[in-house]
Amino acid sequence: MHRCDGRKLKTISPFVKIIPYVMTRRSDAQIFSKLVIPTDTIDAFVKEKQAQGLEISYMHLFIAVLVRLLAQRPQLNRFVMNQQLYARKDIRISMAIKRSLHDEGEETTVKFAFTGHENLSQVCDIVNRTIAASITQGSANATDKLAAGIMSLPHVLVSLLVGILKWMDRHNLLPGAVIEASPFHTSLFFTYLKSINLDSIYHHLYDFGTTGIFIALGKNKRIPYAENGSVTVRNCCEIGCVLDERICDGLYFSNSLKLVHKYLKNPQLLEAELETIPQDVL
Repeated sequence: MHRCDGRKLKTISPFVKIIPYVMTRRSDAQIFSKLVIPTDTIDAFVKEKQAQGLEISYMHLFIAVLVRLLAQRPQLNRFVMNQQLYARKDIRISMAIKRSLHDEGEETTVKFAFTGHENLSQVCDIVNRTIAASITQGSANATDKLAAGIMSLPHVLVSLLVGILKWMDRHNLLPGAVIEASPFHTSLFFTYLKSINLDSIYHHLYDFGTTGIFIALGKNKRIPYAENGSVTVRNCCEIGCVLDERICDGLYFSNSLKLVHKYLKNPQLLEAELETIPQDVL
């Protein structure tokens, strides 16, 4: 049975194939990494783009970096389902948002859809339009409607239905409309803790769905930073990364993190569209 959101990988090595049988849950296979990013270049770039009329913040820039990363490093856009490894068919990034920044403010999730070719301006437009459609108080996006429909049932039926949905997902029977609405079926989950003035965290991966990466961007702060053999106190932000180690090996992940540093040191590289996207193995 084929999935609407991914294709099964067939030519990977037996060692890679057996790992999901050893670590059957995503929470068994999560690994953690922290990036410390000096913010001087980022601040100057965001200020320049805002002066040019582009509606941009750290959130937009970091999502643009993550889109470019997933496009150029396709193994990061894999997922494991029922001990099988799949390549995702598109790039999706989920994010939780508050409709108002108060304790009682409604929370929902949004899921941005990308091809991977987008430049920074196009990413900003997709992010802004998607959030605007979901942020109005009292509005309901597809995720809200799905959750409300399930939770309108009695407790016993909710448990039964969620169990059925999980079983259907494992056997590639989950309807495309549910996958589309689910924030847990996504390439990457991004949490923008900087917006509420919190430090970065390591957020666990969900066993339900297909999310193999969780990225948490924390607030800016002055911290010691080592570079070129010396340590200075600089303005930095920290990124907490949690990864399902079954989707790629350590070297591939390490080289992917180097690409993140490259784009954040030279955000101008994101202003051009990405012409060629490498394909994952068959």
